Amino acid sequence: MQAIVFGASGGLGAELVARLSERPEIRRVHAISRSGPAATGKVTPHAVDITVESDLARLSDTLKYEDDIRLVIIATGILSDGNALQPEKSYRQQSLQAFERVFRVNTFGPALVARFFLPLMPRSGRAVFTALSARVGSIGDNRLGGWHAYRASKAALNMLLRNYAIEQARLNSDFIVAGLHPGTVDTLLSKPFQGNLPDGQLFTPPNAVSHLLRVIYGLTPADTGKCFDWAGKEIPA
Repeated sequence: MQAIVFGASGGLGAELVARLSERPEIRRVHAISRSGPAATGKVTPHAVDITVESDLARLSDTLKYEDDIRLVIIATGILSDGNALQPEKSYRQQSLQAFERVFRVNTFGPALVARFFLPLMPRSGRAVFTALSARVGSIGDNRLGGWHAYRASKAALNMLLRNYAIEQARLNSDFIVAGLHPGTVDTLLSKPFQGNLPDGQLFTPPNAVSHLLRVIYGLTPADTGKCFDWAGKEIPA
Protein backbone atom coordinates (compact mmCIF):
# COMPACT_ATOMS: atom_id res chain seq x y z
CA MET A 1 0.00 0.00 0.00
CA GLN A 2 1.19 3.51 -0.84
CA ALA A 3 0.14 6.84 0.67
CA ILE A 4 0.31 10.42 -0.58
CA VAL A 5 0.43 13.40 1.78
CA PHE A 6 -0.05 16.88 0.36
CA GLY A 7 1.26 19.68 2.59
CA ALA A 8 4.11 17.51 3.84
CA SER A 9 6.23 20.41 5.10
CA GLY A 10 3.58 21.76 7.49
CA GLY A 11 3.28 20.90 11.15
CA LEU A 12 0.58 18.27 10.66
CA GLY A 13 1.75 17.14 7.23
CA ALA A 14 5.31 16.43 8.33
CA GLU A 15 4.06 14.44 11.31
CA LEU A 16 1.65 12.49 9.10
CA VAL A 17 4.48 11.58 6.74
CA ALA A 18 6.69 10.45 9.62
CA ARG A 19 3.99 8.35 11.27
CA LEU A 20 2.72 6.76 8.07
CA SER A 21 6.25 5.79 7.09
CA GLU A 22 6.49 3.80 10.33
CA ARG A 23 3.43 1.69 9.57
CA PRO A 24 4.30 -1.80 8.28
CA GLU A 25 1.42 -1.97 5.78
CA ILE A 26 2.65 1.15 3.97
CA ARG A 27 5.62 0.55 1.71
CA ARG A 28 5.97 4.11 0.39
CA VAL A 29 4.85 7.62 1.38
CA HIS A 30 4.88 10.29 -1.32
CA ALA A 31 5.49 13.57 0.53
CA ILE A 32 4.23 16.57 -1.43
CA SER A 33 5.13 20.18 -0.66
CA ARG A 34 6.24 23.28 -2.50
CA SER A 35 9.81 22.77 -1.30
CA GLY A 36 9.92 18.98 -1.45
CA PRO A 37 11.03 17.50 1.92
CA ALA A 38 14.11 15.31 2.21
CA ALA A 39 13.95 11.68 1.11
CA THR A 40 14.29 9.23 4.01
CA GLY A 41 13.54 5.53 4.14
CA LYS A 42 10.08 4.95 2.72
CA VAL A 43 9.53 8.65 2.00
CA THR A 44 9.73 9.93 -1.57
CA PRO A 45 9.56 13.74 -1.80
CA HIS A 46 7.98 15.75 -4.61
CA ALA A 47 8.11 19.55 -5.04
CA VAL A 48 4.60 20.57 -6.09
CA ASP A 49 2.28 23.53 -5.49
CA ILE A 50 -1.28 22.19 -5.30
CA THR A 51 -2.65 25.48 -6.63
CA VAL A 52 -0.65 25.09 -9.86
CA GLU A 53 -2.50 22.80 -12.25
CA SER A 54 0.59 21.98 -14.33
CA ASP A 55 2.47 20.87 -11.19
CA LEU A 56 -0.29 18.42 -10.28
CA ALA A 57 -0.58 17.17 -13.86
CA ARG A 58 3.16 16.50 -13.93
CA LEU A 59 3.08 14.66 -10.61
CA SER A 60 0.07 12.54 -11.56
CA ASP A 61 1.85 11.60 -14.76
CA THR A 62 4.89 10.56 -12.68
CA LEU A 63 2.79 8.43 -10.32
CA LYS A 64 0.28 6.97 -12.77
CA TYR A 65 2.16 3.69 -13.01
CA GLU A 66 2.46 3.30 -9.24
CA ASP A 67 0.19 0.60 -7.86
CA ASP A 68 -1.91 0.35 -4.72
CA ILE A 69 -2.21 4.07 -3.84
CA ARG A 70 -4.89 3.61 -1.18
CA LEU A 71 -4.50 6.67 1.02
CA VAL A 72 -4.42 10.33 0.00
CA ILE A 73 -4.36 13.03 2.69
CA ILE A 74 -4.52 16.76 1.89
CA ALA A 75 -3.04 18.60 4.86
CA THR A 76 -2.78 22.07 3.38
CA GLY A 77 -4.60 25.18 4.53
CA ILE A 78 -4.45 28.92 5.16
CA LEU A 79 -6.21 31.13 7.71
CA SER A 80 -3.97 34.18 8.05
CA ASP A 81 -0.49 35.34 7.15
CA GLY A 82 0.36 37.62 10.06
CA ASN A 83 0.00 40.65 7.81
CA ALA A 84 -2.88 41.75 5.58
CA LEU A 85 -4.70 38.42 5.61
CA GLN A 86 -6.67 38.04 8.84
CA PRO A 87 -9.98 36.33 9.70
CA GLU A 88 -12.82 38.82 9.29
CA LYS A 89 -14.82 39.79 12.38
CA SER A 90 -17.47 41.51 10.25
CA TYR A 91 -18.71 41.49 6.66
CA ARG A 92 -17.34 45.04 6.49
CA GLN A 93 -13.80 43.59 6.53
CA GLN A 94 -14.34 41.28 3.55
CA SER A 95 -12.18 41.70 0.44
CA LEU A 96 -12.02 39.97 -2.90
CA GLN A 97 -8.27 39.50 -2.51
CA ALA A 98 -8.67 37.64 0.78
CA PHE A 99 -11.46 35.43 -0.58
CA GLU A 100 -9.42 34.54 -3.65
CA ARG A 101 -6.33 33.72 -1.62
CA VAL A 102 -8.10 31.61 1.02
CA PHE A 103 -10.28 29.72 -1.48
CA ARG A 104 -7.27 29.08 -3.71
CA VAL A 105 -5.49 27.14 -0.97
CA ASN A 106 -8.39 25.68 1.03
CA THR A 107 -10.80 24.77 -1.76
CA PHE A 108 -9.42 25.07 -5.28
CA GLY A 109 -6.15 23.26 -4.50
CA PRO A 110 -7.86 20.19 -2.98
CA ALA A 111 -10.32 20.17 -5.90
CA LEU A 112 -7.41 19.98 -8.34
CA VAL A 113 -5.80 17.22 -6.29
CA ALA A 114 -9.03 15.25 -6.60
CA ARG A 115 -9.11 15.79 -10.35
CA PHE A 116 -5.64 14.38 -10.88
CA PHE A 117 -5.29 11.79 -8.12
CA LEU A 118 -8.67 10.13 -7.63
CA PRO A 119 -8.13 8.39 -11.00
CA LEU A 120 -4.89 6.86 -9.67
CA MET A 121 -6.65 5.16 -6.77
CA PRO A 122 -8.02 1.58 -6.89
CA ARG A 123 -11.38 0.59 -8.37
CA SER A 124 -11.78 -2.18 -5.80
CA GLY A 125 -10.99 -2.65 -2.11
CA ARG A 126 -10.70 -0.07 0.66
CA ALA A 127 -9.19 3.27 -0.28
CA VAL A 128 -9.38 6.63 1.49
CA PHE A 129 -9.21 10.17 0.09
CA THR A 130 -9.33 12.78 2.84
CA ALA A 131 -8.67 16.46 3.38
CA LEU A 132 -8.25 18.50 6.54
CA SER A 133 -11.39 20.55 6.99
CA ALA A 134 -12.56 22.51 10.04
CA ARG A 135 -15.49 22.58 12.42
CA VAL A 136 -16.04 26.24 11.50
CA GLY A 137 -16.90 25.05 7.99
CA SER A 138 -20.11 23.53 9.33
CA ILE A 139 -23.16 25.65 8.48
CA GLY A 140 -25.35 23.89 11.04
CA ASP A 141 -22.77 24.31 13.82
CA ASN A 142 -22.10 28.00 13.18
CA ARG A 143 -23.12 30.00 16.25
CA LEU A 144 -20.57 32.84 16.20
CA GLY A 145 -20.33 34.07 12.61
CA GLY A 146 -17.26 35.89 11.35
CA TRP A 147 -14.20 34.35 9.70
CA HIS A 148 -16.13 34.62 6.44
CA ALA A 149 -13.52 33.56 3.88
CA TYR A 150 -12.16 30.70 5.97
CA ARG A 151 -15.59 29.35 6.97
CA ALA A 152 -16.88 29.58 3.42
CA SER A 153 -13.78 27.92 1.94
CA LYS A 154 -14.11 24.95 4.30
CA ALA A 155 -17.87 24.67 3.75
CA ALA A 156 -17.19 24.57 0.01
CA LEU A 157 -14.49 21.96 0.55
CA ASN A 158 -16.95 19.80 2.49
CA MET A 159 -19.43 20.03 -0.39
CA LEU A 160 -16.76 18.96 -2.87
CA LEU A 161 -15.81 15.99 -0.71
CA ARG A 162 -19.45 14.95 -0.62
CA ASN A 163 -19.59 15.18 -4.41
CA TYR A 164 -16.44 13.08 -4.80
CA ALA A 165 -17.83 10.48 -2.38
CA ILE A 166 -20.94 10.05 -4.53
CA GLU A 167 -18.92 9.79 -7.72
CA GLN A 168 -16.32 7.37 -6.33
CA ALA A 169 -18.99 5.08 -4.83
CA ARG A 170 -20.20 4.39 -8.37
CA LEU A 171 -16.74 3.06 -9.22
CA ASN A 172 -15.75 1.37 -5.96
CA SER A 173 -18.24 0.59 -3.20
CA ASP A 174 -15.41 0.37 -0.65
CA PHE A 175 -14.04 3.84 -1.44
CA ILE A 176 -14.16 6.44 1.37
CA VAL A 177 -13.97 10.22 0.97
CA ALA A 178 -14.04 12.26 4.18
CA GLY A 179 -13.18 15.60 5.72
CA LEU A 180 -11.27 15.68 8.99
CA HIS A 181 -11.20 18.35 11.68
CA PRO A 182 -7.93 17.94 13.64
CA GLY A 183 -8.89 20.26 16.49
CA THR A 184 -6.70 23.24 17.33
CA VAL A 185 -3.12 22.15 16.76
CA ASP A 186 0.04 23.98 17.77
CA THR A 187 1.10 24.95 14.24
CA LEU A 188 1.78 28.19 12.39
CA LEU A 189 -1.85 28.27 11.19
CA SER A 190 -3.29 28.45 14.71
CA LYS A 191 -0.44 30.29 16.45
CA PRO A 192 -2.03 33.78 16.39
CA PHE A 193 -5.32 32.42 17.79
CA GLN A 194 -4.19 30.27 20.70
CA GLY A 195 -4.38 32.93 23.41
CA ASN A 196 -7.97 32.35 24.56
CA LEU A 197 -8.03 28.58 24.33
CA PRO A 198 -9.07 26.71 27.49
CA ASP A 199 -6.50 24.35 28.97
CA GLY A 200 -6.35 21.01 27.22
CA GLN A 201 -7.75 22.21 23.89
CA LEU A 202 -4.42 22.76 22.13
CA PHE A 203 -2.95 19.60 20.61
CA THR A 204 0.66 19.00 19.69
CA PRO A 205 1.16 17.73 16.12
CA PRO A 206 2.07 14.20 17.32
CA ASN A 207 -1.03 14.07 19.51
CA ALA A 208 -3.27 15.40 16.72
CA VAL A 209 -1.88 12.93 14.18
CA SER A 210 -2.46 10.02 16.55
CA HIS A 211 -6.13 11.05 16.70
CA LEU A 212 -6.39 11.59 12.94
CA LEU A 213 -4.85 8.26 12.02
CA ARG A 214 -7.15 6.47 14.45
CA VAL A 215 -10.12 8.13 12.75
CA ILE A 216 -8.83 7.42 9.23
CA TYR A 217 -8.20 3.75 9.93
CA GLY A 218 -11.61 3.45 11.56
CA LEU A 219 -13.59 4.88 8.64
CA THR A 220 -15.98 2.60 6.77
CA PRO A 221 -17.81 3.02 3.45
CA ALA A 222 -20.87 4.13 5.48
CA ASP A 223 -18.84 7.21 6.50
CA THR A 224 -18.05 8.39 3.00
CA GLY A 225 -19.02 11.96 2.16
CA LYS A 226 -19.04 13.07 5.80
CA CYS A 227 -16.78 15.19 7.99
CA PHE A 228 -15.41 13.99 11.33
CA ASP A 229 -13.58 15.63 14.20
CA TRP A 230 -10.41 14.34 15.84
CA ALA A 231 -12.48 12.15 18.21
CA GLY A 232 -14.31 10.49 15.33
CA LYS A 233 -17.58 12.36 15.89
CA GLU A 234 -19.47 13.46 12.80
CA ILE A 235 -19.62 17.21 12.21
CA PRO A 236 -22.93 18.41 10.71
CA ALA A 237 -22.93 19.93 7.25
